Amino acid sequence: MRQNINPLFSETIPTLSPEFAQRRAFRLASSCGEIWDVLDRVFDPELPGLTIWDLGILQDVKEVDGQVQVVVTPTYSGCPAVDTIKQDIKKELSVVGYNKVDVRISLAPAWTTEMMSPDGKQHLKSIHIAPPNREDNVSCPVCESNQTTLLSQFGSTACKSLHQCESCSEVFDYFKHF
Repeated sequence: MRQNINPLFSETIPTLSPEFAQRRAFRLASSCGEIWDVLDRVFDPELPGLTIWDLGILQDVKEVDGQVQVVVTPTYSGCPAVDTIKQDIKKELSVVGYNKVDVRISLAPAWTTEMMSPDGKQHLKSIHIAPPNREDNVSCPVCESNQTTLLSQFGSTACKSLHQCESCSEVFDYFKHF
């Protein structure tokens, strides 16, 4: 019987989704790093403490002829938080002196939960929202049990469903995989 001598090989190495990895590479190659960093202070109004970057909706930042252009892809086309997010982007950028700001909403390519950062998914779990996963295996964000029951296809917002844990009885939202 062969034993695993190196304990590092016994754990699964987390990988980034290709969609998030592509977004991260695009951001790192941008000449507007300072602006991206300022936008890390803009949060989704429906998900406390989750930045628009970690949610995956902040897609592009450019400076063109003295104007900052920001591209946001909402989680779905009728998302009620879009207007607030646009205002918050303009407010944060004005604080550091960017007063000419155009926030554009882009529906293509469509947003997907694969655009979320690993930190964003961890944050959801920290506020007791089960993060999305490709297989839609819903684990309790409190006790991590896989024994959960769907209570309603729609939770506190349209992008979440409502579940209950059979182990700890916690009722929680699951951020649906899109």
